[in-house]
This record gives sequence, C-alpha cells and structure tokens, in this order.
Amino acid sequence: MLDAKERKYSIVLYSDDSTVREAVISALGTRVAPDMAEHVIHQFATGAALRLFVDAKKPGNDSPIDLFILDGEAVPEGGIGMARQLKDEVFNCPPVMVITGRKEDAWLAAWSRAEANVLHPVDPFTLAHTVADLLRSRTIANV
Repeated sequence: MLDAKERKYSIVLYSDDSTVREAVISALGTRVAPDMAEHVIHQFATGAALRLFVDAKKPGNDSPIDLFILDGEAVPEGGIGMARQLKDEVFNCPPVMVITGRKEDAWLAAWSRAEANVLHPVDPFTLAHTVADLLRSRTIANV
C-alpha cells in the first residue's frame, strides 16, 4: 500500500491540439497503475509556455518534473524538436515520450533521444503502460 504522504508524479504534457491533451489526460486517469502514486499533469499548448515552466523548475524544487509527454505533430513547434532541445538543455532531463503520427516516425523519436514513443491516435492501454514503465525507470534511477 502506498503512503498517503507520497509525492505525486509530475507529468508535463505538450500539444497544440486540445483533443490530444484531453485524450492523454483521459487515458492516464489519476494514476497509471494501482501500485504507483497518483500524478498531476501540467498541460501546455505552446512551446514558449512549456519552456517558461521548465525554466522555473530549479534544482532542489519540491515538485520536480518526472516525465515529458510531447506531441510530435504539434504546430508550429513539434514535440520531436522540443524533445531534442530538452535533452540538450535540461540537466539530468527526465524521461521523454513523444506521440508520433506514423510508426515510420520511430527513427525521429530515436533522433530526439526520447525514451519512448506511441502513435496517434492514442491507445489508452499502450499509453498508460508506457508511462508507468517510464515513471518506474525514473524512480529506480533516482533511488
């Protein structure tokens, strides 16, 4: 059983499309697996807003970011380029998952150094399972 005082996971979600953000939020619910803590999702529709949020997160902050979920099909600034920028510029960058439009775009996700990718339209089971795996790997790496 989880401790009631356990910190919630902090997930950052970026997509210019509100229907994509709604699909991700719906698929993830309040917790991605019964054995894991709940999470809070910070959603952003623009790259500029996402960068301001990330820049405000200083080392030692009580609420670090645990995972980025980025829409590779976002316009005008795609999540794949954003993923690469985060990996280049954020010290000890949390895991990144990109949502791509085609399975053939997996190489772009690899180029961006994202730890995982899923396809549009979002499959709730696949998304929740992938997020749980990424959060678990982040938790293990930080122990």
